[in-house]
Amino acid sequence: MRLASRLYRRFAHLIHELAAFGTIGVLNFIITIGISDTLHLGMHVGPLTSFGVGTVAATTFSYFANRFWTFRHRDKSGLGREYVLFFAFNGVGLVITWVFIGFTHYVLGIRNGVAFNVSQIIGTGVATLFRYWAYKKWVFLPPTAPPVDPHTGLPEAHELSQADHAEEEGPVRSDAEPPSPRMPAEQAARRGR
Repeated sequence: MRLASRLYRRFAHLIHELAAFGTIGVLNFIITIGISDTLHLGMHVGPLTSFGVGTVAATTFSYFANRFWTFRHRDKSGLGREYVLFFAFNGVGLVITWVFIGFTHYVLGIRNGVAFNVSQIIGTGVATLFRYWAYKKWVFLPPTAPPVDPHTGLPEAHELSQADHAEEEGPVRSDAEPPSPRMPAEQAARRGR
């Protein structure tokens, strides 16, 4: 029991984040499937167009739900930047799902409602794995990430650290610099000379 408790405490933030992401994903999926089924099966709009319209509607809901619930603990790097990246990564997710739908509909020639929904489910599953990874990596940045340049939407270039300077220019010595806690006493004494 202790091991399970320790594991939960260690990964609690990830468990809660995945639970929120999953909940939003289910709601997003209902919105997408509802719209795409209505358009494709009810109004006979093409399968790719139907799924595209459903995805765009659900993506707007998904952005705000993820920003203010799933990733609320992460830095906010600007609504415009996040929204553009979020839509771009959802565009990639849309293409991933289109591959499954298009393959089923056009290559395999299976054009019934069950095949349409199964291909949406499988494609959405694969696209969801990609989106979760992309959101954490590029959209909803961790609090320790460098600030984002408002003009480019990219992380600002930060000055080289002292370690980087040391590699480029050789060792830097300063009498004002305190010795490292791991530095042996005799090296610290030599530095002070």
